[in-house]
Amino acid sequence: MMMLKTSLRSFFAHKGRMALSLIAVVLSVAFVSGTLVFSNTATSTFDKLFAATASDVSVQPPKPAEDDDPQLGDKPPTVPVALAQQVAAVPGVKTAVGQVMVGNATLVNPATNKLVGPTSGAPTLVGNWTDTPRNPVHLTSGHVPQNAGELVLDADTAKKAKLGLGDKLRVDNAGGRHEFTIAGIATFTTTNPGAALAFLDTPTSQQVLLGEQAYTSVEAFGDGSRSDDRLKADALAKVGGGYQVKTAAEQKAENNKSVGSGLDFMKYAMLGFAGVSLIVGGFLIINTFSMLVAQRTREIGLLRAIGGSRGQVNGSVLAEALILGVLGSTLGIGVGLGIAVGLIKLMNAIGMDLKASDLQIGPDVFVAGYAVGILITVVAAWIPARRASKIAPMAALRDHGTPAEARSNIVRTIVGLLLTAGGAGLLVLAGQAEKAATGGQYLGLGVLLSLIGFVVLGPLLATLVIKVLGVLLPALFGPSGKLAQRNATRNPRRTGATAAALMIGLALVIGSSVFSSSAVSSASAQIDKSVGVDYIIGGGRTPVTPEMMDAVRKTPGVDHITTEKDFDAKVQLPDGRTERTGLAAVSPTFFSTDFRLPVTSGAVDSIGRGSLGIGENFAKDHNLKVGDSVTVTYAKGHTQVLPVGVVFAKSSLYGNASFVDAGTMAKAVPAADQPADRTFYAKASAGADVAKTLTALEDALKEYPQLTIKDQAGYKELVQSQVNTLLYLIYGLVGLSITVAVLGVVNTLALSVVERTREIGLLRAIGLSRRQLRRMIRLESVVIAVFGAVLGTVLGLAWGVTAQRVLRDQGLGTLSVPTTTIVVTLAASVVIGLLAALVPAFRAGRMNVLAAIATD
Repeated sequence: MMMLKTSLRSFFAHKGRMALSLIAVVLSVAFVSGTLVFSNTATSTFDKLFAATASDVSVQPPKPAEDDDPQLGDKPPTVPVALAQQVAAVPGVKTAVGQVMVGNATLVNPATNKLVGPTSGAPTLVGNWTDTPRNPVHLTSGHVPQNAGELVLDADTAKKAKLGLGDKLRVDNAGGRHEFTIAGIATFTTTNPGAALAFLDTPTSQQVLLGEQAYTSVEAFGDGSRSDDRLKADALAKVGGGYQVKTAAEQKAENNKSVGSGLDFMKYAMLGFAGVSLIVGGFLIINTFSMLVAQRTREIGLLRAIGGSRGQVNGSVLAEALILGVLGSTLGIGVGLGIAVGLIKLMNAIGMDLKASDLQIGPDVFVAGYAVGILITVVAAWIPARRASKIAPMAALRDHGTPAEARSNIVRTIVGLLLTAGGAGLLVLAGQAEKAATGGQYLGLGVLLSLIGFVVLGPLLATLVIKVLGVLLPALFGPSGKLAQRNATRNPRRTGATAAALMIGLALVIGSSVFSSSAVSSASAQIDKSVGVDYIIGGGRTPVTPEMMDAVRKTPGVDHITTEKDFDAKVQLPDGRTERTGLAAVSPTFFSTDFRLPVTSGAVDSIGRGSLGIGENFAKDHNLKVGDSVTVTYAKGHTQVLPVGVVFAKSSLYGNASFVDAGTMAKAVPAADQPADRTFYAKASAGADVAKTLTALEDALKEYPQLTIKDQAGYKELVQSQVNTLLYLIYGLVGLSITVAVLGVVNTLALSVVERTREIGLLRAIGLSRRQLRRMIRLESVVIAVFGAVLGTVLGLAWGVTAQRVLRDQGLGTLSVPTTTIVVTLAASVVIGLLAALVPAFRAGRMNVLAAIATD
């Protein structure tokens, strides 16, 4: 009880010193809890939607004969109209309706030629209007579609697009352009996660969306006399034919799986960065308690002298950590709710519609928040607590501090060198690996070992590197510079831990920058080297129609267009094995004039004569060479035997793709079974102005807002913007760990000022001015921050360069080191040091000289 009271009094006596450590715990816990709340909210939103709209039993088209059979992605599989009557006749079925629903159409406002609905994230779905017990929407104005010219639009989309009853809306798909009048507005029965829904009458939807009298599924609703499982069994027995029959629970699980994959990626990525923040926060807490223990050496000696055991001393420090962890976790969970709301607003901005009022705060949020906050705090405090318990009572009373740890430093140095050498060796192996998967495994282990090695070696590196970094300080700043250099190396363990926190964040920044810069440079180099076309035209989610291609062909200044159809295919190898692969069927101009791909063997023009072109990796992995024959199986069982005519180098723009001539493919696959084009290319005529032709193309295609038209420069900018989007997200997330690291520098300086109170008083007494004193503390802070930045730069460069080498055959063939980013990072570390020293330097300068000298 006495030790508990002592711990409480000590905690509240030093609450100012604990404040910054508390902030570190709060930020780390907030990130974890906020991510979980956001994930739970998004999952709950979809759960409610799926639960409210799923039929009791859904009868869907048959599965392919084998799971790895090629699929025809553009045309949705269907079931016959008569199936609805068969399902309706199943005992226990109250209602069975045929449903048409597709996601490969685009909604366009013909008055403005602007897209209607989300352009990313959530889908645009067009189908038939049906009256079922669980409609996803209910009509709130107008009427249901009554003829081929009417359409119902969901209220959220109508509001965003400023459309209402009587307005025109166009549905574009592979079958062409179809204009409708909005006859009704429907509101979602539950939260709309961001999708756009449009409904036609059933005959029109079948004709426009499917091109045949069929349904995409039959939805059955029971009368309550039988369970869903019983209805499923009876429906299977009734319809036969290999149809897929799914209960409401199975539909919900399938939908959640498809949605969850995207949400889980974001969730785990953010939790990964939360982990980085926790590690950085751990260094801050270790430093805080180390310094507090050092400052309370005599107090600890007195406690031991009056009967306190080592366990009690250890427990008193851990009790303070526990208080800090509980308080920080509680505040962190509260701040996490704000982070969750911010994430929801961010997702809303990119197309997902979530409601902040629907926040789901489950038990897992509190369990994870308190577990993370308390665990990281107590573990971080255990290290200085263990040291404190080893202090002999008389040594503590004489104020000799902790026992000498020469042996410990030797062991630390040996372990650090071994870890660093092991990490460096793994990075070298990763860079030399033949396969990216193997290299990625080496890279992950190498990053981990090199990071731990640098952290363990921190005190040794601090002594060596800071002597070099601070060599000019005495010459430039006189006594203040000399004192700052010596202060920074006085306690290498503390300096190493403080710099390590900053090192981790900056290493991630530099590593990410090297990777992204290499990705952009590699893409630009490949485009310059391989792409001869002048314009890349893409339809995004929706297919390109013949009308769009005709509009491009007729544009003044365009010489020709080149098409590319992407197939899902299965290749039977000479040894009898089969492999699934992507296969591009291209028009003759693809290789003759528009793309220049490096070749390892064979001739490119053989593709036009009926041969197959494959990538070097595919050839190597399956022991294929020029002259070998393979059997290609397309969707719906269409096959043809093709000889391998050319092997493309793995460093090319399409290094892992396989190619066939469009005319060759057409001999085996009827036009009705071929996928629509998603992207095509245009070449400017000789002598034509490329920029003016681009403007003419944009004018010719203004009626098709779903198309993106880019020249080579624009395409490079698009690639760079996509890479930068990911990079800025990483910067934002790493910013949290850097913020915590800066707090660590502030805390270290603030506590060291308190620790050196008498020393500061003596320096002032022998003539050091307040200005010189403040400069000394600022320079000490800058040296520590620059030290951390240098270590972070070295690690980041090693990681980034290795990542580029690992992916050199996957499109990252060009290494680009962003020198500007590195220079800015090093300069920023100076600013960080200066800012971190403001408050500690100000407090030190205001100390009363006599009071400081008299401090015990």
